Amino acid sequence: MNHFIDQLTNNGELDTEFSTAVDTTGHGLQFELAGVDNPAAFTQKFTDVKSENDARIKIAHGTTTLAFKFKEGVMIATDSRATAGNVIASQSVKKVIEINPYLLGTMAGGAADCSFWERVLGMECRLYELRNKKRISVAAASKLLANLVYRYKGMGLSMGTMVAGWDEKGPGLYYVDSEGQRVANDLFSVGSGSTFAYGVLDSKYRYDMSVDEAKDLARRAIYHATHRDAFSGGVVRMYWVNENGWVPYPLEDVGELYYQFHPEIQLTNAADAPLALASA
Repeated sequence: MNHFIDQLTNNGELDTEFSTAVDTTGHGLQFELAGVDNPAAFTQKFTDVKSENDARIKIAHGTTTLAFKFKEGVMIATDSRATAGNVIASQSVKKVIEINPYLLGTMAGGAADCSFWERVLGMECRLYELRNKKRISVAAASKLLANLVYRYKGMGLSMGTMVAGWDEKGPGLYYVDSEGQRVANDLFSVGSGSTFAYGVLDSKYRYDMSVDEAKDLARRAIYHATHRDAFSGGVVRMYWVNENGWVPYPLEDVGELYYQFHPEIQLTNAADAPLALASA
């Protein structure tokens, strides 16, 4: 059983024991670990990675990201809100990392963790192309990311990312988290608003959708998630990945989408506006 798990997680590439400074990629990047006997236990004690009530550092997570495969490729959509506790830190966070012209990654969890490791992945994918004279597959890229973060399992990383792209086998979509888990599927949603997004996706998703239908479904799912989840909001950012690479779409404000998906409310407000002005 352990041999099977090793094959799924590290393929024998991550057997080197931790030292005080761990070389993450073999290219000079160093991670300093806590100077204690058990760095993982130390991290868990002072952060809420294990949901301990007395943790000194409370890490607040909130986002909505989604991706799904369909006959024309992969559609990716995210919100843009970043929160720090109960405070909205930003409404314009870019939660899609452009790894290469055919490969994208999403951010959910800790922004620093997702951004750092997906940029490291971009570097590794480029080195693969230079060495092998061909583009890395989506499966290989997601496996590489899972291998990289598995080395720090239990040490406080917070990352739930989707790796999506197009290779010689067609569209590919994988979910990778900070525990080193890696899963392939046709549809994923990650983040605090994912349950609301899944409600829309599960009711409308079809593999044979057109590009316009897929775009509308992704936009609608993100909107409903931001409407119900206080930790999601801002704008909807969408990408379509096809055989020619990824294509970004213009940003759409979720506040404007509210009136687009509820035209009766806009008409009611417009009708009441003259009365409100007269009474003022």
